[in-house]
Amino acid sequence: MLKYIEKRLLISVITVFIILGLLFLMLHNMPGSPFNDEKITAVQRAALNAKYGLDQPLHVQFINYIKAMLKGDFGVSYVIQKNMQISELLKARIGVSVRIGLQAVGLGTLIGIVAGVLAALKRNSWIDTFATVISVVGVSFPSYVFALAMSYYIGFKMNWLPLLYTESDAFLSSIMPTISLCMFSMATVARFTRTEMVEIMGSDYMLLADSKGIGVLRLFGIHGLRNAMIPIITVLAPLTVELMTGSLVVEQIFAIPGIGSLLVTAIQFNDYNVVLAVVFVYSVLFILVMLIVDVLYCIIDPRIRLAKESR
Repeated sequence: MLKYIEKRLLISVITVFIILGLLFLMLHNMPGSPFNDEKITAVQRAALNAKYGLDQPLHVQFINYIKAMLKGDFGVSYVIQKNMQISELLKARIGVSVRIGLQAVGLGTLIGIVAGVLAALKRNSWIDTFATVISVVGVSFPSYVFALAMSYYIGFKMNWLPLLYTESDAFLSSIMPTISLCMFSMATVARFTRTEMVEIMGSDYMLLADSKGIGVLRLFGIHGLRNAMIPIITVLAPLTVELMTGSLVVEQIFAIPGIGSLLVTAIQFNDYNVVLAVVFVYSVLFILVMLIVDVLYCIIDPRIRLAKESR
């Protein structure tokens, strides 16, 4: 198992460098530069390029960037907050995106699993129909639709929750963004859980366990749900990273100073260092989540662990 994790980490590191290299190449071949201000003369623009090393050959710039990044230095922002360290810029924004994202994943997963299990147990009943309708609605409508509806009715009309996100009231002002973001993950988990549980309930080993008089809680909680968790974890992995790194539209609706809006702003202004840093964070988070998923596979199903160790 340890050898498998080491192999995955090595592949992950190589993958991150390939991603950074391709992104570095694409960014520097885009039209314009970080210094597109019409008030800046050609001489001043050349001086700025020289100051930040943007006048050097592309491969030299990339090597210098990687050397600095390995030391924990992501450079400075050229435009968004001039000469501010990227690490400080990310530190101020990534926390809120990750926190709200994890809240959304946790809430969506919990409700989705409960709804999926109930729908499977009460198949073809009104509970099953209700859960199916909610799943279809959750998958069909983008998160910003729920965000706008909640913002208008709950925040503006009823005045139950803050309309905009504030650090002074972080919990209450994060409730509506969390609920709007969790709808898709909740619907997806509920749909997968129901499908898997219906299939598992009709399997031979479940019928055998039931015939032995195993309690309902143990039967469905351990034998049933445990076997249904593998596809659920698989579909949750990319959703987790996506929600942790922020949803641009939802962040804008609730004025959340997160990492999603930072990425789009950086792309608009050709702030190369900020784009590279945010993509690096996204890549690392995705790789870590997928590694955790592999470990969970081995915990849930020992056969997977044996198969991987035999390679």
